[in-house]
Amino acid sequence: MTAKVSYDDVEVGTELPTREFPVNRATLVRYAGASGDFNPIHWNERFAKEVGLPDVIAHGMFTMAEAVRVITDWAGDPGAVAEYGVRFTKPVVVPDDDEGAVIEVSGKVAAKLDDEARTVRVDLLVRSAGQRVLGMPRAVVRLA
Repeated sequence: MTAKVSYDDVEVGTELPTREFPVNRATLVRYAGASGDFNPIHWNERFAKEVGLPDVIAHGMFTMAEAVRVITDWAGDPGAVAEYGVRFTKPVVVPDDDEGAVIEVSGKVAAKLDDEARTVRVDLLVRSAGQRVLGMPRAVVRLA
Protein backbone atom coordinates (compact mmCIF):
# COMPACT_ATOMS: atom_id res chain seq x y z
CA MET A 1 0.00 0.00 0.00
CA THR A 2 1.22 3.54 -0.68
CA ALA A 3 0.11 6.91 0.61
CA LYS A 4 -3.03 8.24 -1.07
CA VAL A 5 -1.99 11.87 -0.61
CA SER A 6 0.20 13.30 -3.36
CA TYR A 7 3.31 15.25 -2.39
CA ASP A 8 2.57 17.66 -5.25
CA ASP A 9 -0.88 18.48 -3.83
CA VAL A 10 0.38 19.31 -0.33
CA GLU A 11 1.66 22.68 0.82
CA VAL A 12 3.17 23.91 4.06
CA GLY A 13 0.19 24.76 6.24
CA THR A 14 -2.06 22.03 4.85
CA GLU A 15 -4.29 20.98 7.75
CA LEU A 16 -5.12 17.36 8.48
CA PRO A 17 -8.64 16.45 9.58
CA THR A 18 -9.02 16.92 13.34
CA ARG A 19 -10.05 13.83 15.30
CA GLU A 20 -11.27 13.02 18.80
CA PHE A 21 -10.49 9.68 20.40
CA PRO A 22 -12.54 8.66 23.44
CA VAL A 23 -10.82 6.60 26.12
CA ASN A 24 -12.36 4.96 29.15
CA ARG A 25 -11.22 2.48 31.78
CA ALA A 26 -12.27 -0.50 29.64
CA THR A 27 -10.09 0.83 26.80
CA LEU A 28 -7.12 0.96 29.18
CA VAL A 29 -7.67 -2.62 30.35
CA ARG A 30 -7.82 -3.83 26.74
CA TYR A 31 -4.65 -1.89 25.90
CA ALA A 32 -2.89 -3.32 28.96
CA GLY A 33 -3.72 -6.82 27.76
CA ALA A 34 -2.48 -6.10 24.25
CA SER A 35 0.70 -4.32 25.34
CA GLY A 36 1.55 -6.28 28.46
CA ASP A 37 1.78 -3.03 30.45
CA PHE A 38 -0.21 -3.78 33.59
CA ASN A 39 1.19 -0.91 35.68
CA PRO A 40 -1.56 -0.19 38.26
CA ILE A 41 -1.50 3.56 37.52
CA HIS A 42 -3.46 2.62 34.39
CA TRP A 43 -6.29 0.75 36.11
CA ASN A 44 -6.19 1.13 39.93
CA GLU A 45 -7.51 4.50 41.09
CA ARG A 46 -6.39 4.02 44.71
CA PHE A 47 -2.83 3.17 43.65
CA ALA A 48 -2.67 6.03 41.12
CA LYS A 49 -3.67 8.53 43.83
CA GLU A 50 -1.22 7.02 46.34
CA VAL A 51 1.66 7.76 43.95
CA GLY A 52 0.50 11.36 43.45
CA LEU A 53 -1.57 11.16 40.29
CA PRO A 54 -5.01 12.78 40.14
CA ASP A 55 -6.62 9.52 38.96
CA VAL A 56 -5.95 6.61 36.61
CA ILE A 57 -4.01 7.73 33.54
CA ALA A 58 -3.83 6.42 29.99
CA HIS A 59 -0.67 4.65 28.87
CA GLY A 60 1.74 7.07 27.20
CA MET A 61 2.22 4.72 24.26
CA PHE A 62 -1.57 4.43 23.87
CA THR A 63 -1.84 8.23 23.69
CA MET A 64 1.03 8.35 21.20
CA ALA A 65 -0.61 5.67 19.04
CA GLU A 66 -4.00 7.36 19.02
CA ALA A 67 -2.39 10.64 17.96
CA VAL A 68 -0.52 9.18 14.99
CA ARG A 69 -3.80 7.79 13.65
CA VAL A 70 -4.56 11.30 12.40
CA ILE A 71 -1.50 11.03 10.15
CA THR A 72 -1.98 7.42 9.04
CA ASP A 73 -5.65 8.01 8.24
CA TRP A 74 -4.79 11.16 6.27
CA ALA A 75 -1.92 9.53 4.37
CA GLY A 76 -3.92 6.36 3.77
CA ASP A 77 -1.01 4.07 4.64
CA PRO A 78 0.57 3.43 8.07
CA GLY A 79 3.78 2.53 6.23
CA ALA A 80 4.04 6.10 4.96
CA VAL A 81 5.20 7.23 8.41
CA ALA A 82 9.01 7.10 8.21
CA GLU A 83 9.69 8.70 11.60
CA TYR A 84 7.53 9.60 14.58
CA GLY A 85 8.40 11.02 17.97
CA VAL A 86 6.85 12.80 20.94
CA ARG A 87 7.64 13.98 24.44
CA PHE A 88 5.27 12.98 27.18
CA THR A 89 4.32 16.22 28.93
CA LYS A 90 1.02 15.64 30.79
CA PRO A 91 -0.96 12.48 31.45
CA VAL A 92 -4.38 11.77 30.00
CA VAL A 93 -6.48 11.44 33.15
CA VAL A 94 -9.28 8.88 32.71
CA PRO A 95 -12.04 9.23 35.29
CA ASP A 96 -14.25 6.26 36.18
CA ASP A 97 -17.47 7.55 34.68
CA ASP A 98 -19.53 7.02 31.54
CA GLU A 99 -17.63 9.66 29.58
CA GLY A 100 -14.01 8.85 30.44
CA ALA A 101 -11.61 11.17 28.62
CA VAL A 102 -11.10 12.43 25.09
CA ILE A 103 -7.80 12.81 23.24
CA GLU A 104 -8.14 15.65 20.70
CA VAL A 105 -5.67 15.66 17.81
CA SER A 106 -5.09 18.17 15.03
CA GLY A 107 -2.18 18.45 12.66
CA LYS A 108 -0.65 20.34 9.80
CA VAL A 109 2.14 20.02 7.30
CA ALA A 110 4.97 22.05 8.82
CA ALA A 111 7.59 21.53 6.11
CA LYS A 112 8.26 19.90 2.76
CA LEU A 113 11.53 18.13 3.48
CA ASP A 114 12.73 16.37 0.34
CA ASP A 115 11.26 16.67 -3.15
CA GLU A 116 13.01 13.52 -4.36
CA ALA A 117 11.99 11.37 -1.39
CA ARG A 118 8.57 13.10 -1.35
CA THR A 119 8.66 13.59 2.41
CA VAL A 120 6.90 16.13 4.60
CA ARG A 121 7.02 16.88 8.30
CA VAL A 122 3.66 16.84 10.04
CA ASP A 123 3.31 18.52 13.43
CA LEU A 124 0.47 17.51 15.73
CA LEU A 125 -1.36 19.23 18.57
CA VAL A 126 -2.53 16.64 21.10
CA ARG A 127 -4.77 17.75 23.96
CA SER A 128 -6.97 16.27 26.64
CA ALA A 129 -9.10 18.23 29.11
CA GLY A 130 -7.78 21.47 27.61
CA GLN A 131 -4.10 20.64 28.18
CA ARG A 132 -1.34 19.60 25.81
CA VAL A 133 -0.50 16.01 26.67
CA LEU A 134 2.25 15.39 24.11
CA GLY A 135 5.12 17.76 23.44
CA MET A 136 6.69 18.12 20.01
CA PRO A 137 4.63 15.37 18.36
CA ARG A 138 5.90 15.23 14.80
CA ALA A 139 6.33 12.77 12.02
CA VAL A 140 8.14 12.46 8.72
CA VAL A 141 5.74 11.10 6.11
CA ARG A 142 6.47 9.75 2.61
CA LEU A 143 3.75 10.77 0.20
CA ALA A 144 2.78 9.46 -3.23
